Amino acid sequence: MPKVTVLNQSGAEVGEIELNDSVFGIEPNQHVLFEAVMMQRASLRQGTSKVKTRAEVRGGGRKPWRQKGTGRARQGSIRSPQWRGGGTVFGPVPRSYSYKMPKKVRRLAIKSALSSKMAEQNIVVLEALSLDAPKTKEFASVLKNLSVNSKALIVTEALNENVALSARNIPGVTVIDASGISVLDVLGHEKLIITKAAVEKVEEVLA
Repeated sequence: MPKVTVLNQSGAEVGEIELNDSVFGIEPNQHVLFEAVMMQRASLRQGTSKVKTRAEVRGGGRKPWRQKGTGRARQGSIRSPQWRGGGTVFGPVPRSYSYKMPKKVRRLAIKSALSSKMAEQNIVVLEALSLDAPKTKEFASVLKNLSVNSKALIVTEALNENVALSARNIPGVTVIDASGISVLDVLGHEKLIITKAAVEKVEEVLA
């Protein structure tokens, strides 16, 4: 099992933790990671594009000319798709782009994401993370103590409001709880900072 040093908020070493091989030590499945990212990005799409069909555009209630005898092609409405100002054929309508992957594949994806972070040595385990009040300056000093100067995902056992409020004004920093961890979040941040309690919760669910 891979061992990781446990740090406190001051950046000092306070111990070690053994991470579960089946969660943090597998061979990342690149194809499953790609599929999981595509699924999550698809679910984020608004799907609000809309065009009008020939039934919805204004006008065209009267036949423009009689059926026979004019020498021109027969027409039933000036709002047919071939007319200027006519309706659109097979255009976009409001829809949901979201879809689902099998549960086992989703689990493999998140384990692959965590294992890739472990292989890159981009996981920082904290003994605990708490703030007495929402203070961005205080939280920024914690990140400095941990030598984190890039995009970071902070994972806690339960969402701490003081921590979340302190981090929201720092660009590139996202705070989530262990139950809300996702492939897109893990891969979208360079560093993964996770508390010891959150590690145990994640392993309990995924192992």
